[in-house]
Amino acid sequence: QVQLVESGGGLVQPGGSLRLSCAASGSLFGIFSMGWYRQAPGKERELVATITSAGSTNYVDAAKGRFTISKDSARNTVYLQMNNMEPADTAVYYCNAHKVVSTNGRISEDDYWGQGTHVAVSL
Repeated sequence: QVQLVESGGGLVQPGGSLRLSCAASGSLFGIFSMGWYRQAPGKERELVATITSAGSTNYVDAAKGRFTISKDSARNTVYLQMNNMEPADTAVYYCNAHKVVSTNGRISEDDYWGQGTHVAVSL
């Protein structure tokens, strides 16, 4: 099992910044990537950004140029720096860990989620 605890959400004005943190604990062996997803009211959960164990990153188009995902492997923590925020960024942000484990030649994949942290962008 992997436990994920997010922090850093809150209310920010348009154009402002927030940094989200996600601390991972538990059985961390085999984590291939970690990432941030968000779910706005009335909408489906969507990918925001991911980072692999090797450090490769991927962003949804709406986040490119404004958001930066990073990790501190020593602290088992992933961050999402959000700059120049917009009202459309308002959502619950969830941390995800994607685990891939090979056992006796059989590959299993699991996703773990944090409880979510609320982000609101408004005047």
